[in-house]
Amino acid sequence: MSRHTLSVLVEDKPGVLTRFTGLIARRGFNIHSLAVGTTELEGLSRITVVVDVDDTPLEQVTKQLNKLINVIKIVELEPESSVRRAHMIFKVRADAAARVQVASVVEMFGARIIDVAVDAVSVEATGEQDKVDALHRVLEPFGIKEIVQSGTLAIGRGSKSMTDRAGR
Repeated sequence: MSRHTLSVLVEDKPGVLTRFTGLIARRGFNIHSLAVGTTELEGLSRITVVVDVDDTPLEQVTKQLNKLINVIKIVELEPESSVRRAHMIFKVRADAAARVQVASVVEMFGARIIDVAVDAVSVEATGEQDKVDALHRVLEPFGIKEIVQSGTLAIGRGSKSMTDRAGR
């Protein structure tokens, strides 16, 4: 199995995401990460999906996804030609004594504390997945109370836009 990141431009209409994910699930692929949001063009949304697949059937699934009526364009984003970011929020056990240590770790990783309670702090981290995972490992000994994370966000490098010649 290998991991692939697809950026998919779709019409912003009800049911598109359900049909999209249903097709991927029917093909037996695991969705590792999924992020959906509006684009710079009104009426279009971008789905960034990271899937675990074998190399051969990825082409099959992209051909089938392209047949969905609301799919405008699909681009596979290669690691070397794209920028990728993960976003996580950690709630970490941190009494008054541990808070200084946690704050030091957070600063080293370029993350930030976004909330402080008597016995915990909430930490926001954005960056490459490896960096965010490393922060998670370093914070773990303090005691992770809760984690939430977005799906991977990715965009192609350079001036070319996915919406250039998007059929509009």
